Amino acid sequence: MADTKTETTNTEPSEPVESVLNTGMERLVEKIEVPEQLEPVVAMLGDQPWIKGLVVLILFFVLAKIVEWIVIPLIRRITAHTSTHVDDLIVHNIRSPLFWTLAFVGVLVAAAVIGIEEGYRSTLVSFVTSLLIFLWMLFAVRVSKLLLSVTSQRAKQNALVRPQTLPLFTNLVAIAIIVFAVYFIFQSWHVDMTAWLASAGIAGIAIGFAAKDTLANLFSGVFIMADSPYKIGDYVVLDDGGGLRGKVTHIGIRSTRLLTRDDVEVTIPNSIMGNSKVVNESGGPHVKYRIRVAVGVAYGSNIDQVRELLMSVARQSETVCDDPEPRVRFRTFGASSLDFELLCWVNNPELRGRVLDALNTAVYKSFLAEGIEIPFAKQDLYIKELPRALE
Repeated sequence: MADTKTETTNTEPSEPVESVLNTGMERLVEKIEVPEQLEPVVAMLGDQPWIKGLVVLILFFVLAKIVEWIVIPLIRRITAHTSTHVDDLIVHNIRSPLFWTLAFVGVLVAAAVIGIEEGYRSTLVSFVTSLLIFLWMLFAVRVSKLLLSVTSQRAKQNALVRPQTLPLFTNLVAIAIIVFAVYFIFQSWHVDMTAWLASAGIAGIAIGFAAKDTLANLFSGVFIMADSPYKIGDYVVLDDGGGLRGKVTHIGIRSTRLLTRDDVEVTIPNSIMGNSKVVNESGGPHVKYRIRVAVGVAYGSNIDQVRELLMSVARQSETVCDDPEPRVRFRTFGASSLDFELLCWVNNPELRGRVLDALNTAVYKSFLAEGIEIPFAKQDLYIKELPRALE
């Protein structure tokens, strides 16, 4: 019982990562077999640990250069025969971090051969580990940006990652990689992140309450970019009571900018854009926009002649699309007129006002030349009897 209790009491926690790394490197150095050709050189060094460490460091740098000058170009030749260029770019970006990884491992092995003190060795391991994490963090950010860019170029219309949402996902992935890298760097220096994470959570709650409007705009911007109800260059109308209409010139994380027909730029918070009914005049199967020319003719007019005149005006206009073709609709019997409507398409919603002005002018001139009356609202007043004083 006493022995069991003693064993339980003397049980030690697992060795830290740095100790395991140093022990493994020392064992690796011990297992290295010196070639017969180099035995005289080793004998000349004798018991000079600093010289041995320098030799080990030089050997690792030579190995790193061999990888950089021979192995990487060989892999690049192999990837050059593939159908995609992504692997070529990955091999190009991995050359630098791979070279410095071998070089820094050589520094750690040299330190183990020299036999420096445990405290200095632990600091050196933490420093080298931080540098390696930083280098591979940069590599991961570049590769993620490359892969997302290729994915967006090959994406379909409703895909999650596409050119419109590429900046969003690029920034999110980069932030995630940087956060993980910072966490592991702190861990390499034996910094407990529990308190930091708790403080960050409390600070996040406070910031969330203080900047709820800004966060609402940020989240709405993310959803707008992901859902893509409109894009830059589209003409949209906000059905919020004012009927604001304009061309989308910028879609940001916080706001959306519209350029009205008065050449006035309006900045709208994304929270309003996300909660409003947005009519995208440039959406649908094509960008073409249909305009309506409403006109009334007097009762007794030849409706066939009216149809022909309206179709003739539409066909003679150079700004009206041939496909879809124009059409005329007899809508209703009005109070004092027969109400017709000329329906035709223009190539862009931006041309709506200009084309409508030209068509109205042409319709009025055609009706005036053909003697077709366009009635106007009028009222007849009948006096049943006059007051006696006036009589």
